Amino acid sequence: MLKNQVQLITYPDSLGGSLTKLDQLLRTDFADLFPGGVHILPPFPSSGDRGFAPLTYLEIDPAFGSWDDIRSIGEHTDVLVDLMVNHISQQSPYFQDFLVKGRASEYADLFLTLDKVWEDGNPVQEHIDNMFLRREVPYSSFVIQENGQEEKVWTTFGKTDPSEQIDLDIRAVVTQQLLRSFFVNFKQNNVKIVRLDAVGYVIKKLGTSCFFVEPDIYVFLDWVKALADELEIELLPEVHAHYSIQYKLAEYGCWIYDFILPYRVLEALINRSGGELCRYLETRPAKQFTMLDCHDGIPVKPDLDGLIETQDAQRVVDTCLERGANLSLILSDKHKSEDGFDVHQIRCTYYSALNQDDDAYLAARAIQFFVPGIPQVYYVGLFAGVNDLERVALTGEGREINRQNYTMEEIKRQLEKKVVLRLTELIRFRNTHQAFQGQFSVLESTDDIICLAWILGEQQCRLTVDLKTYQSIVSYTEDSGEFAEYRI
Repeated sequence: MLKNQVQLITYPDSLGGSLTKLDQLLRTDFADLFPGGVHILPPFPSSGDRGFAPLTYLEIDPAFGSWDDIRSIGEHTDVLVDLMVNHISQQSPYFQDFLVKGRASEYADLFLTLDKVWEDGNPVQEHIDNMFLRREVPYSSFVIQENGQEEKVWTTFGKTDPSEQIDLDIRAVVTQQLLRSFFVNFKQNNVKIVRLDAVGYVIKKLGTSCFFVEPDIYVFLDWVKALADELEIELLPEVHAHYSIQYKLAEYGCWIYDFILPYRVLEALINRSGGELCRYLETRPAKQFTMLDCHDGIPVKPDLDGLIETQDAQRVVDTCLERGANLSLILSDKHKSEDGFDVHQIRCTYYSALNQDDDAYLAARAIQFFVPGIPQVYYVGLFAGVNDLERVALTGEGREINRQNYTMEEIKRQLEKKVVLRLTELIRFRNTHQAFQGQFSVLESTDDIICLAWILGEQQCRLTVDLKTYQSIVSYTEDSGEFAEYRI
């Protein structure tokens, strides 16, 4: 059963350099901050994409620690890890065996050779033009060592050619057996929640976008949910798509990510106008994980397609660019807006996106925490971190703008910052006030005032955010039943 309290998102080495240090922090300095759990971004051996090209899920990268550390964390905090159900590393023992033996490998059927998609194995550009692409072409070519033959295999992601991330054939029995072994291992090591990363890409079907292909996707979700239920593991599908797809997943009974909220909150604070945000909050599904920032960026397209006017979005994007952000762009012309708007994600820290304004940032977090769902706080956001432009310039990777690492000494200093002290007080309030287990409502608001409320019997709490000044006030019932308030 998931806890309706705040979760932390972090890389395994970003807080103190190891899982052991993370465990220590969760037991001490963070002891009352993240009872909802901790999302540990991929701690597995990986060949790229900072963990998202895993070699296996049966081991922890020794540079981070061991399964003993995960089990130890799991004894006091629910652990969430990623399973990249769509792909695995080119350097994995499974694909390396395939590179040597080709079709004679016992793992050959794990992978999508192109003859599984096109009968003669030759890709057709007309079909590719219909696909939602994450790279120029959705496949990579390799030469098999034992026979010198070329094999083309599906690779949705990857900046290199050939890609480091090799797609799995989720229909194959050997793939399902391998995924089962990963889930069983998670269960044995105190993992409570598994995020199905890139699950929208697992179905490849000609004549479609090869993204969230219905009804085929539900066959896979049924299978993986039955497996997770058997092991008492919660699932969190990760799908960046038109919001209607997210809503379908919610209707299907899945937990989903609220990828609309980060933009709506940012838009409200930049424009000092909360009308669109309040209208959204009145209709959104409640069974969601909420976030503002993460290891990638603030979602724009396709998550908000149909919800925003591109000229309005461009103004928000331009403001973030002025404040140091960079962008992830849509590659496929077919999936850009008609006017050419092509922003997939805005890459920056949320604090920098709000011009390092403490009050605006705390207002954003207060809104997030008052929105129904399980709130997640990214570790850089916990410290109100600023854009790391030097790291971007050094690596050439735009996402490094929001992926700083902190030593234990730096963490101590960060926790003493005034804005962080205000945030941690707000986190503790969100974790402990009983009204958040009750009924949510959007109270009558004006365009520049946002009012949100929770009520559970006699327990009540209300948030009022003044977008003109960014001042946020929480009114709430104390244990005595008396009303009190504090300015965030």
